[in-house]
Amino acid sequence: MAHHSKPIRTLVVDDSVFMRTILKSALTQSDNIEVVGTAQNGQEALKKIAQLKPDVITLDIEMPGLDGLAVLKRIMADDPRPVVMVSTKTQEGAQLTFEALELGAVDYVAKPLADRKASLERFREKVVHAVRVAFESNRSQLGQVHKGRILPPRKAEILTKDFVVAIGISAGGPATLHQFIPLLPKEFPPIVLTQHMPAEFTGPFAKRLDEASDLNVKEAQDGDELIKGRILLARGDRHLRVVRRGARLTVALDAGPKVAGFRPSVDAMFESVAKTFGANALGLVMTGMGCDGADGVRAMKKAGARVLAQDQASSIVYGMPKAAYQTGCVDEVVPLAAIPDTLVRLLSAREPVSSR
Repeated sequence: MAHHSKPIRTLVVDDSVFMRTILKSALTQSDNIEVVGTAQNGQEALKKIAQLKPDVITLDIEMPGLDGLAVLKRIMADDPRPVVMVSTKTQEGAQLTFEALELGAVDYVAKPLADRKASLERFREKVVHAVRVAFESNRSQLGQVHKGRILPPRKAEILTKDFVVAIGISAGGPATLHQFIPLLPKEFPPIVLTQHMPAEFTGPFAKRLDEASDLNVKEAQDGDELIKGRILLARGDRHLRVVRRGARLTVALDAGPKVAGFRPSVDAMFESVAKTFGANALGLVMTGMGCDGADGVRAMKKAGARVLAQDQASSIVYGMPKAAYQTGCVDEVVPLAAIPDTLVRLLSAREPVSSR
């Protein structure tokens, strides 16, 4: 990631002195980030945002009085700027985080469960990374995702037999997926989905998508079958790979080494899809930081599959789609508003390729 000559001016908002200290020291020790102020409650945060006009805000979700969501709504209404939510790893923390992301927060970090040195160190790294991701985000998209009108897909006969759609997504993903997954028709080929996210959050996230959608969305378990109308979401700490077991097409989960810096990795998933499905697959790379998915896109294209990437204007963070596009293996670049219709068009127009 490019380091900027001007430091990223950051405001830290948290009601706990301990957390403010941890956040401030983590960010201050990182080159090119400057903490321009701290606030211990929502009211103070709004005053300091108006005074200091920070580049990025880290915002505690659960605060007495004006909580993080109320502050976030005000920021997005008055003067949208990149926000990183700091949440707990509880079920409730996960639900509040998804609400915050749908309201326009760019990214989030979950507080460490223990004060052990290793977990604090990991937390510090994640905070620094999240602030940099937020700084690189597409300002024009902040708080806009739920306002964009997504075109409903056309009515069509969709080819579902022995076909899979694979989606890779990262920062900006939860709000983006929440936008378009509910528009996909019930008669849709199986979808495998890798979203970079902590393991504590993937279960609640799958449940949230499932409730909003006609498709059945579940956190993948080893051996789950790929069936029409089902979306299998990679667990937050496992690679999801597609494998054929006899006549059944299933997923295998593994806790092997990180691929492209991630577990779950989009590359690992795409490469398994290329191997198992060949040309009978469609890959889609969406908003996210970094280049996970680029190698996988090459593998899918080589196997004869179609590959799409989200366009820059509608991506909250245009890292992963850009890296995919730069491989030269992307067939179409699609704005978020047109993704459901484009998928249905490609899946209905295409004769299945005989299995190899």
